[in-house]
Amino acid sequence: MAGRATSAPPQLPERLAAGPRRRARSPGAPERHLLGSVPAAQTLARVIRPCYGPHGRQKLLVTAGGSTVFTGYAAAILRALELEHPAARLLREAAHAQAEGPGDGAAFVVLLAEALLRQAEHLLRAGLPRSQLRQAYAAATAETLALLPCLSIRSLGPLEDPFWALYSVMNTHAAPQMDYLAKLVAHACWATKELDGSFHRERVGVCTLRGGRLEDSCLLPGLALSASPCGQVTTVLSGARVALFACTFGPASPQAPATARLSSPEDLTKFRKGNEQLIDEQVAQLANACINVAVVWGDVEEKTLAQADKYGIMVIQASAHRDVVYLSGVLDTPLMPYLLPPRQPGKCQRVYEQELGEGLAVVFEWESSGTPALTLVLRGATAEGLRSTARAVYHGIDAYSQLCQDPRLLPGAGATEMALAKILSEKGSRLEGPTGPAFLAFAQALRALPETLAENAGLLVSEVMAELSGAHQAGNFLVGVGAEGVIDAAEGEVWDTLVAKAHGLRAAADVVLQLVSVDEIVVAKRSPANPQDLNPVPKKARERPSPLKKSTPRKA
Repeated sequence: MAGRATSAPPQLPERLAAGPRRRARSPGAPERHLLGSVPAAQTLARVIRPCYGPHGRQKLLVTAGGSTVFTGYAAAILRALELEHPAARLLREAAHAQAEGPGDGAAFVVLLAEALLRQAEHLLRAGLPRSQLRQAYAAATAETLALLPCLSIRSLGPLEDPFWALYSVMNTHAAPQMDYLAKLVAHACWATKELDGSFHRERVGVCTLRGGRLEDSCLLPGLALSASPCGQVTTVLSGARVALFACTFGPASPQAPATARLSSPEDLTKFRKGNEQLIDEQVAQLANACINVAVVWGDVEEKTLAQADKYGIMVIQASAHRDVVYLSGVLDTPLMPYLLPPRQPGKCQRVYEQELGEGLAVVFEWESSGTPALTLVLRGATAEGLRSTARAVYHGIDAYSQLCQDPRLLPGAGATEMALAKILSEKGSRLEGPTGPAFLAFAQALRALPETLAENAGLLVSEVMAELSGAHQAGNFLVGVGAEGVIDAAEGEVWDTLVAKAHGLRAAADVVLQLVSVDEIVVAKRSPANPQDLNPVPKKARERPSPLKKSTPRKA
């Protein structure tokens, strides 16, 4: 048992069938992969591995469009990559599903799937048929998911401050002042929790404002957007009816170039009056529909703005298109491409501007449920820093939503993976048939995750893994990898949510079960326009007469 606790690959038992004999490989020739998805998964994991864990590094990516992305978030890195291999694309889809569902663990899915595929290839080389390998891996996955709840030793109480649990989840991001940030997220989530104990993520909004320090971040009631009022009307205190526009706040410009031909000063006067009349009619339509707030993603013309002030309409120019799209979903009103009143305008209690140091935000407040009750306004000097901070905040909100569904927590820092590996290794050594080697392979794949944590922390991997294995063999399943070596995850308050860990394990295993049954990747190409290109015939052969044709007799 002590030999299996080390980080060496599991030894396959002799009872495994040898399989069909293969042609001997010439010396110096590269070994052919039995799974075509292994090289693609290894390449993807090589990119993601340095970013895994709280000591992971950042990536500076230049996309195909020329934009620069500075991030250590696995889902953002995968989104920026242009992948051609179908297995890599399938693995990216699984990681994105993990990021969009539980909100964290995209790197976990990629690294575990790559390790499982690597171990699966070892089993195939040992002679295990693909069908039996798939069944054995499915059994190991079911056993692993069944063992997870047994490792949960702490839960978040219904009346307990969630700061300690959210701090552990958010601390995996390279954002400054994480202690202060986690307190803000915990306060926002606790304040918006329903009386029945449920929590809806859309009740907490996030707004980023350039300028200031992270300590200047605060909570505002309602939904705050990084925008500014343009006219004289800056507040609507009651009965706000909101219309959203993705166009210029003014007369519609024709897409085709047009030239006004004016032959006299009278024609110029008529043209100006007609333009002013059109502006007045457009704004009057908004006023007749009881629209008193207009949020615009586009330019705002001065004459149209003056007419809006005349009718008492508050005009807000949004700074980001995603804010208008999000507001459209919250208000349940369409984003209009023309300056026309919507059939169903958005409704809220009040709209007003709020100064935050050098920044300016517009706040929408409601009293009904199902709408944002609080907005966490984040301040920072750079856009990349604000983006990283906002990502950590979203992960904290997602973690609290998971804890409201299932409050159980697992020891982090790789302790859960090591505990699962120990149990699977013990069971695999006792099982007969192909299930035993599959359990050993699954255990070895799980050990790859704490190895990556130790490597990213700058530790000596062999010594850390030997110490980890010894502690878990002695029965201490709370031991994991820290910044300076082996730590106790419970004493260090390092936790993972049970929901996110189970979802990540299931996502990685599902991808592997699909890929192990693929023996060949066939790329379908478009058929040529000329059918003769499929079977080209030499020119001389085409010029010969067909034997079916009746030939003309030669003259003597």
